[in-house]
Amino acid sequence: MPSIVITGALGQLGSELCRQIGSEAVGVDLPQLDLTDRPAVLEWLDGIRPTAVINTAAYTRVDQAQSEPDRCRSVNADAVAHLADACRRLDAVLVQISTDYVFGGDVARQVPYRETDAPAPQGVYARTKLEGERRAAGCQRHFIVRTCGLYGRPGPRSPGNFVETMLRLAGERDHLRVVDDQCCTPSYTAHVARAIRFLLSTRDYGVYHVVNSGATTWYRFAETLFRTAGIPIALEPITTAQYGLPAPRPSYSVLDTAKYHALPGHAAMPDWQQALADYLSARS
Repeated sequence: MPSIVITGALGQLGSELCRQIGSEAVGVDLPQLDLTDRPAVLEWLDGIRPTAVINTAAYTRVDQAQSEPDRCRSVNADAVAHLADACRRLDAVLVQISTDYVFGGDVARQVPYRETDAPAPQGVYARTKLEGERRAAGCQRHFIVRTCGLYGRPGPRSPGNFVETMLRLAGERDHLRVVDDQCCTPSYTAHVARAIRFLLSTRDYGVYHVVNSGATTWYRFAETLFRTAGIPIALEPITTAQYGLPAPRPSYSVLDTAKYHALPGHAAMPDWQQALADYLSARS
């Protein structure tokens, strides 16, 4: 029976993919397999012989990465090279999950980024994710899927997400300060996973931007979240500089999804407001 390996299967996107793919999915995560161990990766995948590998595993601690560049690179770049080598040997498709953070160098940008736009990552996390993209491209049959601000049903090893953090904090405080100068498109894992499954049904390999439609800031996203959830709370918009995090964030990283939506039979990505409503409905 054909199988699809999903690395990072205990995270929120990995676990969502396992749910949607069902019996064909072979989920794997630490401690079962350390993706930075090249011999172990090659041996394990050779035993499974999958038709595809979806790599959702990543070092995602954006600020901590500034002080752990080697660890971050080993997970976000070197491990991807091991997966690409294994997929090339097995003639399997590699799906590498990447990020809007590969952009961010153009501070005056106000037009959504296309796949053909030159990346300009800022910070260790962003640079290593771009390195991972380039390693994944070493596998001839590859999809590189850039997405943004994922939220969904938490996996067993999920670090949480913005929506859940906001809801938790709203239960503890009556006033929240939220960044209002980062423009992007937070995306629901159920929609992103559905799009990845569609891409795997095609042979249109390459780089794709897969996010919910539209654009917002984290402040406006939080405002919509609390209004939709019916939670009264005072919100204060602040700047990224006021928040004071170690790693830089893109001020504008909205992704253009026209390439994905041009594929015949694609599973459409709803706008971010509908996606948030869908998540809150499923959550309750």
